[in-house]
Amino acid sequence: MTTEEIVISIVRLIGALFVLRWFVAGAIIAILIDFSDLFLMNLLQLGGVQDYQSLDKWLDLSYMGTFFYVSTKKIQSSKYVSLGLFTFRLIGLLLFEITGYRWILLAFPNFFEVWFVISSIAIQKKQFKFNSKWGISLILAAFLLKLLQEYVLHGARLLDKYRAIDVVENIWQFVLQLL
Repeated sequence: MTTEEIVISIVRLIGALFVLRWFVAGAIIAILIDFSDLFLMNLLQLGGVQDYQSLDKWLDLSYMGTFFYVSTKKIQSSKYVSLGLFTFRLIGLLLFEITGYRWILLAFPNFFEVWFVISSIAIQKKQFKFNSKWGISLILAAFLLKLLQEYVLHGARLLDKYRAIDVVENIWQFVLQLL
């Protein structure tokens, strides 16, 4: 491993721990830190990342593992759904590692993280009902957005040719022009 890969790994592993204390906020922090490696790769010059997709998928297991632990220990009402969705994504990750084909990640989208966030919100908002029309609509919308994200990242690979820092700088310049 390069020094850069080690630094990114440490950041991602620490980011996965927040959910153990705060379900919703910790999940959001973990997901945001999951994206941080894109910026760290642009900012750090410590040997590069040799196989980003593989490193990212293995590091995803750190936050998915803490999400899974919390969902089975603290969110009892959804533990079987969590088990199924976690296993589904894990199968996809293993198939991706064996084959190297990114379309497999699209075929096995990470619905587990979406489910965990929604379940965590439901625990905090006791009036939320999964079986209500609103609850089902929310879950369906979240899953569709996640599927779109997986398509953009792994199907169409729309972001492969961009650096995260450049995208943020371009958005910032656009916003400044509007002001």
